[in-house]
Amino acid sequence: MQIDFSQLIQEALQVQYDRFIRIVEDAKHLICRENGKTGNLDIAGRLVTLKSEGEALIIGDLHGDLESLIDIMQGSYFIKKMNLKKNNILIFLGDYGDRGEYSKEIYYIVLKLKLIFPEQVILMRGNHEGPEDLPASPHDLPLEFQMKFGEKWQEAYSTIRNLFDCLYNAVLVEERYLMIHGGLPHQAKTLKDLAQAHHLHPKESFLEEMLWSDPDEMVNETCFSPRGAGKLFGKKITNEILERFNVKILLRGHEPCVEGFKINHNGKILTLFSRKGSPYFNAYGAYLYLDLSKKFEKAEELIPHIYKF
Repeated sequence: MQIDFSQLIQEALQVQYDRFIRIVEDAKHLICRENGKTGNLDIAGRLVTLKSEGEALIIGDLHGDLESLIDIMQGSYFIKKMNLKKNNILIFLGDYGDRGEYSKEIYYIVLKLKLIFPEQVILMRGNHEGPEDLPASPHDLPLEFQMKFGEKWQEAYSTIRNLFDCLYNAVLVEERYLMIHGGLPHQAKTLKDLAQAHHLHPKESFLEEMLWSDPDEMVNETCFSPRGAGKLFGKKITNEILERFNVKILLRGHEPCVEGFKINHNGKILTLFSRKGSPYFNAYGAYLYLDLSKKFEKAEELIPHIYKF
């Protein structure tokens, strides 16, 4: 389907309550029902497994930054590429809202893209889309909704929160990548632990660690995180989990990066941060454009495929 991204931006900027609610509800209905084979996606619970074919555009945290999303989509021409090939996949690593003035617009655009390209867009869950017992701070989405939807803001906020439970916990490209918003759940034994992490929460810490944890070079296994949720995890955990799931590299978001990306744990982890400016003041945002058929052993080999803006 041919779409005009500039027109989609204008829709997002002008959207009123009724239209916004309808898009969120339609997307929730679609995503929550996804299961089994869906195009190039193989869906089990909240885990998506991808075949190692086609191309992928991978976008990190956006946090209400509409300008960064425009830069990425216009610079990558990826909507055109999705139209050309059905196995080209657009993956968002989570954290669409908060800390930027266009959270409503970001949600509208990514959800509309999901509805237009249901088999080619994957929306992952970030810690700012987490369960109510793990609130992110500052969480200014309610305030933005009050400003943009007036007296109906609570209904809009409740509707978008219900969508969060449908978003994906992880994406796996066999023998290549594991994608998680935050970090590796250090006690996960099977892929089912990733797929069902939302159902196992809070009894098991899988979802909390997947949304909140960060890699650390000074830690061997795990320790307390200064974020107050999740853990800091070390190289030993990274090596064990990636080997257990037969992948080479963890692709994640969650952490601001001055250059838009950073590499940890001897090239086993690549972090992408796809917005820039206040309150982070990173010089660049970045996104990753990958040929999924190619194998890479270390994140350093991905640098030529990272685009900074």
